[in-house]
Amino acid sequence: MEEAACILIADDEPNLCQVVSTVLRKEGYQVLVGKDGEEALALLEAHHVDLLLTDVIMRKVSGVELLRHVRETRPQVPVVMMTAYGTIKTAVDAIKLGAFNYLAKPFDMEEMKNVVRAALESRTRGAPVAPPPARAEFKFDDIVGQGAWREEVARIVGKVAVSRATVLIRGESGTGKELIARAIHVNSNRRQRPFIAVACAALSSDLLESELFGHEKGAFTGAVAQRQGRFELANGGTLFLDEIGDISANLQLKLLRVLQEREFERVGGIKTIKSDVRMIAATNRDLERAVRANQFREDLYYRLQVVQIHLPPLRERPEDVPVLLEHFMRKYNRENARRLAQVDPPVLAALMRYTWPGNVRELENAIEHAVVMSETDTIVLTADLLPPKVVCFPDTPSLEQDRRTQIEQALVAAGGRVPRAAAALGMTTRALRQYLHKYGLAGAAASPRRLRP
Repeated sequence: MEEAACILIADDEPNLCQVVSTVLRKEGYQVLVGKDGEEALALLEAHHVDLLLTDVIMRKVSGVELLRHVRETRPQVPVVMMTAYGTIKTAVDAIKLGAFNYLAKPFDMEEMKNVVRAALESRTRGAPVAPPPARAEFKFDDIVGQGAWREEVARIVGKVAVSRATVLIRGESGTGKELIARAIHVNSNRRQRPFIAVACAALSSDLLESELFGHEKGAFTGAVAQRQGRFELANGGTLFLDEIGDISANLQLKLLRVLQEREFERVGGIKTIKSDVRMIAATNRDLERAVRANQFREDLYYRLQVVQIHLPPLRERPEDVPVLLEHFMRKYNRENARRLAQVDPPVLAALMRYTWPGNVRELENAIEHAVVMSETDTIVLTADLLPPKVVCFPDTPSLEQDRRTQIEQALVAAGGRVPRAAAALGMTTRALRQYLHKYGLAGAAASPRRLRP
């Protein structure tokens, strides 16, 4: 007969220890109780322990210190933190240090039993909790940029991908939050399972509930058959909830339960369904302000933001604009059999000055428009190819005159040699010849004395 798991409770509240130990013993577990962190350390040294259930704040030795000790000496032992409402953030920080989960006091005994059961099921005696899976080479190629922000995001994605931590991605609309979520998924041990994205703001509360959790036949008018929700369809994989700050209070509570207990019921159903889904959420809202205004549950907020990733808006990283331009031109050239490869210098300067309220998504749409509107032999991206509302260019005659002046000056400096002038202007020789014909300068290139000094 298999020996019952041994659970060590560390808390300086005698009444809580008594209640929790009684409940766990009725469940068939062996229970040890340390009245403070120091006594819990001694019990850890003297006994085989399968799970540590510890308060965060205790006399002499804190729960966080206990966690660090267990991670260093007994990495196979899962740790669950117990915390008062005001110290939830400390417990979330402890999860980043390796804790399995946390319980916010006062907690329901059924919730506690579910968390304990899940922690023990995760345990493999003699091996670290949640060991990093064998992975293919790290993939981050779809995230285009060259600033320090990209290195920092790649570093966080690399660390969080091998964990099961919930991730909250912050950033304005169009900054690429779903791309980051997909990067986490493809670099995780769930990459062979589904990645499913849900746009929370696009659905009413009732429709979103059915979309996430599914429904039973007859659950509501129009429910003519049983339907699986996204939590079931994403089982074993990753569920990305975009704009989670817009969901209703009722759905916030249901999501909190899934995160805590990893189970749910379909709309109109009574069968409890287990959920093995890694959740990643994203928002462009100020969730902290929403929490203060009682528009978003604080306990759900802390559950979601175990790890946060912030994506800066494009206006704060103009150095990425040339890289993104090149990336999107290549992409849409392939799709439309076009040849855009250069950007007219005044146009590039204007694009880098623009504030891009729609961020990378707006830039991508503008470049797709430009590629589609270009001729099959057009090489240079010019202002007339872009949507008029995208950027505030100088008026067209002024822009054309500035470009002509630049070309004339480059030709004079190059002694009329077109290849050299093209190199100085940052464009291909063919593109420069197109401009020479457009401005009637083809003959002047052969005789640079005819050009204005």
